[in-house]
Amino acid sequence: MPIASLSRFSVPLDVDQSSASQGLLMPKLQYRFRVTLVNFGVGGQPATELTKQVMTVDRPKPSFEEVKLDVYNSTVKLLGKPKWDDIKLKLRDDMTNLVTNKVGEQMQKQFDFFEQASAASGLDYKFTTYIELLDGGNGAYTPIPLETFELQGCYVKAVSYDGGDYSKSDPIGIELTITYDNALQTVGINGGLVGLGLPIGRTVGTTAIGS
Repeated sequence: MPIASLSRFSVPLDVDQSSASQGLLMPKLQYRFRVTLVNFGVGGQPATELTKQVMTVDRPKPSFEEVKLDVYNSTVKLLGKPKWDDIKLKLRDDMTNLVTNKVGEQMQKQFDFFEQASAASGLDYKFTTYIELLDGGNGAYTPIPLETFELQGCYVKAVSYDGGDYSKSDPIGIELTITYDNALQTVGINGGLVGLGLPIGRTVGTTAIGS
């Protein structure tokens, strides 16, 4: 026998807009995610080895600069240039030193701390970061990315190595502050652009007024 009351475990909706009876939709869960760094560090072990040691990661944080136009009795606010706030990526430091070595390699690509020589161009050290929210599949059930953020033009802005503490049993971690030039959003496996990056066209008003 169907349990009809479960369809009411949600917010009541206007019947003109959607079904009056809609069950609660499955949320995305914070622990179902995967991070892949492409062109991070140098040769040897693939950078995907870092994927196994990820503890936490931020999602992209877009915002806009504000342009203020002072007029007679008030102020009009317009969009300025878009910008992306830095994200934090926390990694576990493993016994093989793989994580700390890969992080060190990336820092050396950005700046040679021994020779005190900088990279010739951004192409020499920038990498790409993929942040995927997954559906929970594993093993024989291939995980499906529900959403993927592709962070382009990344480099490590700062590294924070956890220190020792006799009073704690937590794993030692390495936190990366990553800055980037742009971020695009896709869905599914090899999915198309949605949300950030979706080609919706450019709207141009017929009258050239700020508001």
